[in-house]
Amino acid sequence: MSDESTAARTGPATAPAAVRTPSGARPVPGPADPAPPASAAPRSVWFPRLVMAAVVLAALNLRPAITGLGALLEEVRTGLDMSGAVAGVLTSVPAVTFAVFGIAAPRLARRHGPAAVVCAGMAAVAAGLLIRPYAGGTPGFVAATALALIGIAVSNVLMPVIVKRYFPDRVGTMTGLYSMALAIGTSTAAAATVPLTGALGGDWRTGLAVWGLLAVAAVLPWVLVVRSRGRHPGPPPAPASAAPGAAPAAAAPGRPAGSIVRSPTAWALAGFFGLQATGAYITMGWLPQIFRDAGVPASTAGVLLAVTMVMGVPLAFVIPRLAARFRTQGPIAVVLGLSGLAGYTGLLLAPAEGAWAWALLLGLSNCAFPLALTMIGMRSRSAAGTVRLSAFAQSTGYLISIPGPLLVGVLYEHTGSWGLPVALMAGLLVPQIVLGTLAGRDRTIEDETGMRD
Repeated sequence: MSDESTAARTGPATAPAAVRTPSGARPVPGPADPAPPASAAPRSVWFPRLVMAAVVLAALNLRPAITGLGALLEEVRTGLDMSGAVAGVLTSVPAVTFAVFGIAAPRLARRHGPAAVVCAGMAAVAAGLLIRPYAGGTPGFVAATALALIGIAVSNVLMPVIVKRYFPDRVGTMTGLYSMALAIGTSTAAAATVPLTGALGGDWRTGLAVWGLLAVAAVLPWVLVVRSRGRHPGPPPAPASAAPGAAPAAAAPGRPAGSIVRSPTAWALAGFFGLQATGAYITMGWLPQIFRDAGVPASTAGVLLAVTMVMGVPLAFVIPRLAARFRTQGPIAVVLGLSGLAGYTGLLLAPAEGAWAWALLLGLSNCAFPLALTMIGMRSRSAAGTVRLSAFAQSTGYLISIPGPLLVGVLYEHTGSWGLPVALMAGLLVPQIVLGTLAGRDRTIEDETGMRD
């Protein structure tokens, strides 16, 4: 059932009773909740728009650090004298940082607030992207890349939390919006990095550093959100008494009882997330090189990657809304997986001749990412449950994805061809389809683990 239909059924947000939303009951001003002071009223008009702009700008910066590098990977390898194995390690750095630092995001958010953590994350992205081309040598390049990716890691985990906190009655719409912005940033960096590098003098260092300016632009709105959070903290978690018939909560608010590792759905979602991340980062890191080795010009290879990524622009907005309309999302996971299998088969048989078709099919397959984000919100009932499920699914998922890009680099270096690596990528889609079907079943982690809403 979509969040929009839920909101419509329960009535306008200004009703005196609690409003039922996907994250539970959201209290509205009443006798026990005095209305905000008049001085805050003008800010309430623009504050949601400010948060929306901040979310979009953050999403635009969640992938250029990776796809921009993928488009220039050959130039970076030559400039830094990297082997194929080291380049494979470099393409695995996103998964490592996302797994290690993503799991720390809930603790940081509890201590400092999710908006402050995302703000710091955007600052880390800006610093890492501006420093890494000029850090000197492979170790410095990898370290600066890791700094940017740490900022992306915490922001990745907290984006669903920000949406649930500030837009509890528009989860599907806002998830679609920031997923679409993420896809735009991803595809733009993939397509524009090579020509932009040429326009700026042909130095790959300048071509990579320019994306740091986009991250700088994302910091300002988050600073404003953090400075305003005292006046506009977002809809707070509702006490149990706010919802008629709700069970009394024995645990403190925001600390649900029960262990998430007891949830089969959480494990299925983590596995689905990990396998789609494996395919996505292999694609972002290696797809241009696959096309270039097949005889496709470098600029065209970058555009082909952009085509793959740009497929997510409209679909990242459509898929979350479509998924929210159904009780189960398994069929969507099956369609996306089969598209990827067709694309990889094409890469094996005719990589250059059918390049545009394979890029489109792999782009459709990569839309498993917004589907996974949507299921994180749908497989939990409470904001606290969403925080825990987002951290668990993303951190565990990225941990699962670590070996993939590295193994592809090693296989490519030792075999001298893309046959075996591409076959590996295709084979990973089979368990992804199975786990996506399991994660898409109509159930919540609170029901499976006994967590408090």
